[in-house]
Amino acid sequence: MNDKMINLTAETVPCHTRPIIIDAEKCVGCLRCVNVCQVDVLLPPPNGEKAPVAAYPGECWYCGACVMACGTGAIKLRHPLMNRARFVER
Repeated sequence: MNDKMINLTAETVPCHTRPIIIDAEKCVGCLRCVNVCQVDVLLPPPNGEKAPVAAYPGECWYCGACVMACGTGAIKLRHPLMNRARFVER
């Protein structure tokens, strides 16, 4: 068995959308949102910070699992404009 330690790193991928808004003041660092994200958009914070990082925002499915898992309300999900429905009475 190989006993070598492998360190993996990830960088934030730039994207014109910001589907996940994290309020660092409200975040307690529980990382439930990181664990529940189905497509690994959220990553644990680097350098001992509390709030997770939305490293791959373009991959977000807008499922809302991270919002529901957050117990403090620190995460907001912003759907793209074309997906926001508004019904107007006729």
